[in-house]
Amino acid sequence: MSSIVLKFKDAVLKTLPLDKNIITIGRKGNNDISIDNLAVSGMHARIIRENDKFLIEDLNSLNGTFINGQKITKKELANNDEVLIGKHTLHFLSDEDDSDAGKATKKYSMDETIIIDPKLQENIVSKMSETGGTVEKKDVLGGIFVIRGSSNKKEYILNDRITTIGKEESAQIKLKGLFAPKVSALINRKKEGYFITPSGKGKTPTVNSREIFGRYELKDGDIIEIGNLTMQFFVKE
Repeated sequence: MSSIVLKFKDAVLKTLPLDKNIITIGRKGNNDISIDNLAVSGMHARIIRENDKFLIEDLNSLNGTFINGQKITKKELANNDEVLIGKHTLHFLSDEDDSDAGKATKKYSMDETIIIDPKLQENIVSKMSETGGTVEKKDVLGGIFVIRGSSNKKEYILNDRITTIGKEESAQIKLKGLFAPKVSALINRKKEGYFITPSGKGKTPTVNSREIFGRYELKDGDIIEIGNLTMQFFVKE
C-alpha cells in the first residue's frame, strides 16, 4: 500500500498508509494528517486517489504547497516525491513504482560513468564541507512567508545581501501603521546563512516569541514578529 512519511527536518514523526480516497492535511485536528504549525492553514491541502494514481491539491492555503521545491496547485505524486507544507515534509512512497528496484539490480562496469541524483549530490557536498573536505557548501537561499498582518507581498525570496524591514519606501518588506519605524530590522545573507539584526527603533522584534537585541542566526521554520507582521523564515532546497 502506498504511504506518506511525515517528517520534521530529518526526524520521522509518523508513517500513514494511503487507505482512503481523500486524505486531508492541515492545522485543524480533524484532518487526516494534522500539522500543528502557524504556517499551515486549517485546511491546507488534500491527497486524492484516482484509480491507481495519487494527486495532491492545494486548498487555497496561505503559504502554498510545494513538491520538490516547486509551488503547485494540483499535481500527480510520483514515488519519492517530497511535499513541503509549512516546515514539515511529506515523503510519498508508492507501492507500484518498481523502477528503483530495477535500477538497484543493474550492473555497472568500472569504465562506465554513473550519474548521481542531484539531491544525493547536494548531501555529499554538504557532508564533505562539514568534515573538512575541499568542496565548499553551496549557498542556501532563504525566504519569508507572511503568516499574519498586512504587507506588500505574502512571500519574499531573500536574494539580496541585505533585506530591510520597515516603513520607509526602500524597504523590501514593508511595515504598515502610524508608529511603525522607517527601519525596524535588517536580514543579512552571508555564506554561512541568514542573520536578523534589530535597528533598535520601535518595538523589539521577536523570534519564536523571544525578543532579540543583537544579531540572531535564522533557522528554517523560525517565526518572526515585527510590528503588525508575523512571518516565517524558510530555506528553499
